[in-house]
Amino acid sequence: MIRVTPRISLDESELQESFIRASGPGGQHVNKTDSAVQLRFDVAASPNIPDDVKARLVRLAGSRMTAAGVLIIVGDTYRSQLRNREDVRERLIDLIRDATVVPKSRRPTKPTLGSKKRRLEAKGQRSDIKRLRSGKPE
Repeated sequence: MIRVTPRISLDESELQESFIRASGPGGQHVNKTDSAVQLRFDVAASPNIPDDVKARLVRLAGSRMTAAGVLIIVGDTYRSQLRNREDVRERLIDLIRDATVVPKSRRPTKPTLGSKKRRLEAKGQRSDIKRLRSGKPE
């Protein structure tokens, strides 16, 4: 079990890892080994994630989420397959943790009287500048 938050844990069987050839650092070694990791996590079918967190996770994942609800994270930052595996798992955990944060609802506010006056004075000054530029006196 992978502990994400106190109330959310992921089972190892929910994660599917495949190894692919990586671009980037590694020299000749990079052409011979499958050091990049592609992590697949089926968000839609996961029983361990609450529905509200799933909805936020889909929004946060963006283009990394497929139409079927599978989250795909690719890691090829490091030369080592092991470090890339750790990296993609950490990124998945961070993404799920970010999705657990409930966004604060916005309360609409009205502009203050002072801000309205400042805005109108600035508009008046700008109008005067443009009027004086045109060469037409009052």
